[in-house]
Amino acid sequence: MVVSELVSTRTAPARLRRPGWRDPRLIVGLVLLFGSIAAGARLVAEAGQTRAVYAARGALPPGTALTAEVLRVVRVRVDGTGAGYLDADSPLPVGAVLVRTVGDGELIPMAAIGSAASLSVRPVVIPFDGPPPGGLAAGGRADIWAALPREEGRAGYQVPRQIASDVEVFAVTGPGTGLNSSRSGSLQVLVPEQKLTDVLEAVSGEARLSILPVLGTPRPVSRS
Repeated sequence: MVVSELVSTRTAPARLRRPGWRDPRLIVGLVLLFGSIAAGARLVAEAGQTRAVYAARGALPPGTALTAEVLRVVRVRVDGTGAGYLDADSPLPVGAVLVRTVGDGELIPMAAIGSAASLSVRPVVIPFDGPPPGGLAAGGRADIWAALPREEGRAGYQVPRQIASDVEVFAVTGPGTGLNSSRSGSLQVLVPEQKLTDVLEAVSGEARLSILPVLGTPRPVSRS
């Protein structure tokens, strides 16, 4: 009888105890749970913190006036760098122009904005016959070559020479488009001030001008 009771006592299964509020495992689990909830809420809140800024609607060369026609509004996350771009919630600066090229879709940096007087380039219109030169569009770059007429009494032109390199294309107008009702088109380029004399003399002196796109530069979308 005694042996039998002993066996029963030793083989009886232990009862599972329900963990209490002071159980360390329960406390750790709750801390991890609430921590993950807080982290998720913070991420959602940060994702919703955006601001409206302006971006370029097409490639914009230097001298482009900042108007609603050439800009579009985009929203970006606020990460401390948004202050460096043109705020779309404020009025556009009056009389402001771009002082460097801004690519298609690029945010407008405040550092790229200035006055027309601060520009070191000037627009020059170069006429041409027929369709616009291939590969040239606003925001692209080109070299200008000129072949001057031969001396009086001699027909033809002198050997072409390069009079400006890597100039920026501001606009390309095809023949008979816009205000240009003649058969000729025109190419408007931004010429550095130190090259203005050579280019203007070639245009006014009836030189034969050739505008060659600079290879290796992107071909932006034309705004003509």
